[in-house]
Amino acid sequence: MALLSLLDVSLAFGGPSVLDHVNFQVNAGERLCLLGRNGAGKSTLMKLIAGEMQPDTGQIFRKPGAHFARLVQEVPADLTGSVHDIVSAGLRSARGHEEDWEREVRLEDLLKHVGLDSHAEFSALSGGLKRRVLLAQALASQPDLLLLDEPTNHLDLASILWLEEFLLSEKIGLFFVTHDRAFLKKLATRIVELDRGVITNWDCDYDTFLVRRQDRLEAEERMQALADKKLAQEEEWIRRGVRAQRSRATARINQLHVLRAERRARRATVGNVKMSVNEAIPSGLKVVDAEKMYFAYHEVERGLRTRSEPVQPVRYSLGDGGRPGSTQEVADNSDAGHKWLVKGFSTTIIRGDKIGLIGPNGAGKTTLIKLLLGQLAPTRGVIKHGTNLEVVHYDQLRAQIEDDRTVADNIANGNTHLTIAGRTRHVISYLQDFLFTPDRARTPARVLSGGERNRLLLARLFTKPANVLVLDEPTNDLDIETLDLLEDLLVEFPGTVLIVSHDREFLDEVVTSSFVFEGDGVIGDYVGGYTDWQHEKQKQAMAAARGGARPLEGLPSKGENLSGGQVPSGKPRKLSTKEQKELESLPAKIEALEQEQAQLTVKLADPAFYKKEPQKFTEVKGRLDALEREHAGAFARWEELEARTERGSA
Repeated sequence: MALLSLLDVSLAFGGPSVLDHVNFQVNAGERLCLLGRNGAGKSTLMKLIAGEMQPDTGQIFRKPGAHFARLVQEVPADLTGSVHDIVSAGLRSARGHEEDWEREVRLEDLLKHVGLDSHAEFSALSGGLKRRVLLAQALASQPDLLLLDEPTNHLDLASILWLEEFLLSEKIGLFFVTHDRAFLKKLATRIVELDRGVITNWDCDYDTFLVRRQDRLEAEERMQALADKKLAQEEEWIRRGVRAQRSRATARINQLHVLRAERRARRATVGNVKMSVNEAIPSGLKVVDAEKMYFAYHEVERGLRTRSEPVQPVRYSLGDGGRPGSTQEVADNSDAGHKWLVKGFSTTIIRGDKIGLIGPNGAGKTTLIKLLLGQLAPTRGVIKHGTNLEVVHYDQLRAQIEDDRTVADNIANGNTHLTIAGRTRHVISYLQDFLFTPDRARTPARVLSGGERNRLLLARLFTKPANVLVLDEPTNDLDIETLDLLEDLLVEFPGTVLIVSHDREFLDEVVTSSFVFEGDGVIGDYVGGYTDWQHEKQKQAMAAARGGARPLEGLPSKGENLSGGQVPSGKPRKLSTKEQKELESLPAKIEALEQEQAQLTVKLADPAFYKKEPQKFTEVKGRLDALEREHAGAFARWEELEARTERGSA
């Protein structure tokens, strides 16, 4: 028996049906990802599944004894108490009968498993840890199906990676909504799409889904074009008057009524956002030039000047109290008592650079942006700003939106027209480019969904001329189609872009370099996006393992190896007999690993595999990851031995 079945379920809220005679089922152990445009009804469907709402018509069947738990998108503002108390609230709804001590042991094991301090106060936790507490509360009830609504929103990268591995290790069913494509690809064993009230099942991976869905939409457009052509021909015939036999004419008239009814009932696909940046005149070639920049917040509290507006080209240092125009270096280099958010950071940002900021919540990403833009003066170091900087800032908290004003007034400040790039447009017409209907444009901003608020903020920002875009978590709540368009816009934007994001695929598609917060105020500067950074880390780790690279701090002195002994002088040591045999066997081993990698890759790319053997997906994926690590190690070992052979022969 299926874990969950929806039979002919319909639901509407006065307009077009959110669910229109929906039929689908969820089997035990499946991990389903629900895709759909903002406002399609994804959260509504999850509430129906969880039993929090009832459909207008149709039936929902749940396996007897099955328990469902839902992790909501927003953290409740009024939730207080210790982590232990909040998670234990989920225990009370668990299945079966347990003694008090058994429940307490299970609770402590769960808190240890998810990495939470049971005595911590919930209100004092970060947003990411709060969501982890709510996840633990849902898991405490031992659900057969866990419903997750945008689980990666406001989580930093480390928390997202932890959540992925944690959910993969748990043997429970998942039904989740996400905009994070990397998260989707790693977890989903099946994709279902909610579009215009209808659910379509896709037994394939995400990349295949994109191709098949595009093919289906194109076929639908062709069929609709044929139907419209047929309707136009019949309308022309009826206007000319009926001259055929009565029985044949009656049948044709009836068919015309059917065509008209089908045309009225047709629901058009949701359009795409039309975004374009109002480009300002180009900035100078150098946007920011920072040299050995330090920053600690307690220095600001002692009286260093902070500002909220961009500055003219200046150089700052601690020696003149943060006044512009000085070139004096700080004499006092002591780090005593300082908790540096930025420590010795140097960079040059050139016009056209697209830079991603990667790091945990609270690491100082927003602070670094303020320093780079001149809104904060560094505690120590030299920073110069380029000329003609026109900065537009996207705030992840959406504080620039006034809830009591209408959507249109948030854009035009009470005016009916806007001037964008020298062109005057009506505010309602402009908002329609961002998928706001005229009625929606006249509603208060407080009633907007998360995705709508993000689109409104984008619409507001793009009315202003800019040559520097600062985007703080722009991907939250946006549907995947809008994300794709935003990616294209940023890639083609000729100005400079600074992006704070934990969306790995978004970073890979957009940024040309990454500032990575590596702890203790140290910021690494890497070429490329998230994947490039990971590859660079792997190279450094492999080089360090071979002895070819060492940490910057605590390097051994000349002639001393990492273990404290002395490096033998003279010619490189020749390969031993055992090492020579190892070198000879490595090419065959590498080839065998590559063949097995290719076989598993083909297997994972086959949609039939997900349908026939969904339970083996994690096993095969884990083996493929292990093969990649083993292949990298074997190849590195071959390079090392081959290099020693060449040095020895020389």
